[in-house]
Amino acid sequence: MLKIEYIDGVLLKNIFIGAANTLEKNKQVVDSLNVFPVPDGDTGTNMSLTMQSAIKQVKSLNSEKIEDIAKAASNGSLMGARGNSGVILSQLFRGFANGLKGVERIDVEILAKAFKLASDTAYKAVMKPIEGTILTVARECAEKAAEIAVKENDIIKFLEEVIRHGEMTLQKTPEMLPVLKQAGVVDAGGKGLLYILLGALDVITIGDSVLLEEDTEVEAENSVNIERADEDIKFGYCTEFIINSKNVDVDRFKQEIMELGDSLLVVNNDEVTKVHIHTNNPGIVLEKALAIGELINVKIDNMRYQHKNKIIEEEKAVELNRKKYGFIAVAMGEGIANVFKDLNVDFVIHGGQTMNPSTEDILKAVESINAEHIIILPNNSNIILAANQAKELSNANIEVLPTKSIPQGISAILNFDEELELEENINNMMESIKSVKTGQVTFAVRDTVVNDIEIKKDDIIGIGEGEIKSVGNDITEVSINLLKDIVDEDNDLITLYFGEDISEEEAEELAEIIEDEIEDCDVEVVYGGQPLYYYIFSIE
Repeated sequence: MLKIEYIDGVLLKNIFIGAANTLEKNKQVVDSLNVFPVPDGDTGTNMSLTMQSAIKQVKSLNSEKIEDIAKAASNGSLMGARGNSGVILSQLFRGFANGLKGVERIDVEILAKAFKLASDTAYKAVMKPIEGTILTVARECAEKAAEIAVKENDIIKFLEEVIRHGEMTLQKTPEMLPVLKQAGVVDAGGKGLLYILLGALDVITIGDSVLLEEDTEVEAENSVNIERADEDIKFGYCTEFIINSKNVDVDRFKQEIMELGDSLLVVNNDEVTKVHIHTNNPGIVLEKALAIGELINVKIDNMRYQHKNKIIEEEKAVELNRKKYGFIAVAMGEGIANVFKDLNVDFVIHGGQTMNPSTEDILKAVESINAEHIIILPNNSNIILAANQAKELSNANIEVLPTKSIPQGISAILNFDEELELEENINNMMESIKSVKTGQVTFAVRDTVVNDIEIKKDDIIGIGEGEIKSVGNDITEVSINLLKDIVDEDNDLITLYFGEDISEEEAEELAEIIEDEIEDCDVEVVYGGQPLYYYIFSIE
């Protein structure tokens, strides 16, 4: 019977790859465990994309040291983290990597310690940890690991018991979170974590470390790093001079100085020889040249110094053009993106419920804006954590406004005043978020019961302020019932953003019905172009 007591760097690499494969193959299962039966379950997709970003870093690593491999996975997942589940997964990898510092081979005791640090790090990263989530599954697995490590040294048996306990914990998550029990599902993030552990076990037992298909890997764009660019200047002194001599053996002199640098050029005529070389030792080059003849027109430039000066000048130019405020918004749908652009948002990240942008996506948007203060509007509760992670990683002055919907984001920016100071603007925008309500109309992807409301697959669902308010077979009827439930006497404006599956004529017809059915409310119709959601309503 196969027994494994240690994991080395080569096996650890394959474990990460195999874990990513298993999650990728089962991401749709995880996606389906959405609390609401709406077509935007994305936990599995987000975790898989985060894993793929980690694997991209691992694959590109030219080291088989355990510490380096774990750190690469941690860094890759950090930059590629998408959604709340992806951010938490990146923090699990961060703690896991900390547990493997200085380790040359992994045994069960080290693995148990790394699991504990992974769980602790993830809990600390979440402002208000909630039990019944991926955090609970990770903590229970870590606690079980510590218990098993005392009596078992076979990593295969160790992982089998940890996974078995994790599965038992996962099945209990509906008892910890009522919303899961109502929906009849277990926690999606916890399920994703168990697929990662199962993938790791498969690699150890059957060697399942098939590389990810090329078209599923995350392509990370190259980024320019100023300090790195400076380090890439291998030979720092541009050295030029003329040897004032008729008797120069050009080929022999080239051979003498070739190993002292690069960009070598030696040309001569009947009277003189011109020399150009990039070197770290201009003195040695000049000494060798002096042995041949008199030197004239000697010129030595410190290219690293020149490069830094150029960067400084560029930074000064950037400072001169810097504005006070810059905005980033996340939006799905061409029409909604255009609304934000018309409101002077500098960068719109195309994404939302179906495709959460990664931490790296948000950082790239930040880097494109030259402003003293940058305000991020996530417009989705599942993007706020990634936005805050980008804030921590960036040197820019970033404020993340916790907008959870498109109407909240639009309301916030409408209440922004360029002339006010940051704190007053943030306060005003936060107040505006509280005053706007959000309604959404979509369709069900499975049969379920939520809050005693029976829902069948393909039913039309009306969601108001995060709760299912109306269900039926007709989009118009469900929309009207939804609005009647969430509109009150304090509201006087309803803005209707119609999606890509709704025509303008259908939207205008609905607007007329709303004005007839709901008194004292004006209705505005705006093209949103959003996928999956027939309508998004902003109620003010």
